[in-house]
Amino acid sequence: MQKLKLGVIGAGGIVCRMHLPDLAQGTDFEVSVIGGRREHRLKHQCQEFDIPRWTQDYDAIIADDTLDAILVGTPHPLHVSWGVKALEAGKHVLMQKPLCGEMDEANQFVEATEASGKTVMCLPHFNAAIYKIRQLIAEEAIGRVSGARMRSSHGGPEIYYAEIRDIFGETGDDLWFFDAKQASVGALFDMGVYAVSGLVAMLGTFKRVTGFVSTFDKPTELEDVATLVLEMQSGGIVTAETSWCDPARTGESSVHGTAGKFTMPGKDGATLSQWTPTSYTREHAPVDVKAIDCSDAAPSGMHAHFAEHIREGTQPPLSNVYTARHVTEILLAGLESSATGRAIELTTEAHNCGNCSSSDCC
Repeated sequence: MQKLKLGVIGAGGIVCRMHLPDLAQGTDFEVSVIGGRREHRLKHQCQEFDIPRWTQDYDAIIADDTLDAILVGTPHPLHVSWGVKALEAGKHVLMQKPLCGEMDEANQFVEATEASGKTVMCLPHFNAAIYKIRQLIAEEAIGRVSGARMRSSHGGPEIYYAEIRDIFGETGDDLWFFDAKQASVGALFDMGVYAVSGLVAMLGTFKRVTGFVSTFDKPTELEDVATLVLEMQSGGIVTAETSWCDPARTGESSVHGTAGKFTMPGKDGATLSQWTPTSYTREHAPVDVKAIDCSDAAPSGMHAHFAEHIREGTQPPLSNVYTARHVTEILLAGLESSATGRAIELTTEAHNCGNCSSSDCC
């Protein structure tokens, strides 16, 4: 099978650490050109990953008619502008998370996607356990979902960027994540996007958000800790938690229903566990716990998943532009709620059928 030709816009740490190593090992894409601001980073990545060309002119990549797709890996304030240009130039788009920090931009990107007829994959890409939980919820394996919790947190961007500086042989403290003028949003969009996206992927559309955010420890005006309380359309109550003040790192979730619960990671090293009551008349009766095999729900790797949907002419079932827009609205509503002290009603929906081509689908 002929490889798809990919152009990369943005030559920072996330591209170097996450995307290029996987692309180099895969069989779906040939990275033809990479664009970025810093010449030494471009040369480093071309040499490391055998990329034939580099440029500091993003427009030249967009205009390159030999390319099938564009990976947008710039800082998030630039995501939508370059994503729209790529779609208008007839390219498929793989969009790094978060989509953006403005609702107008999220809507603009949805419109551009619908007008283009191209495949758009918006990260994060979800693991097999997320897909399996979604499947089992639909099968009512734990009854009706009454609540859930997901947390995604780490020690802050300064830890991440220390590693990136070492990779590129750099010195200095170019921590734009802490600069409110450059980043506009903090930990909620950086790490909280994983928790909110995971909950949307498992549970679908939410209707109301109450948010609590604060600046607890980091040298920034932006939030470094946040918790969102989300109301499901069914009435279930869900929490999404994040922080830049958790150097021990946390990535965990639980989903609770009227007939059991799921935990991820699971018990005793399992990827996913299902907990089922053995009695509804004895408070202290044992709970049955079993590991869930997620292999039958496992999606392809991130870039292979993108390539599959390009070749099929479809949109990803979960990591699509509609989910990304709904997640963006939730994150912004959380900030607004924290600032105003009131719950915020949501207006967008997550479309997760896998064949969405417009907002009328699903």
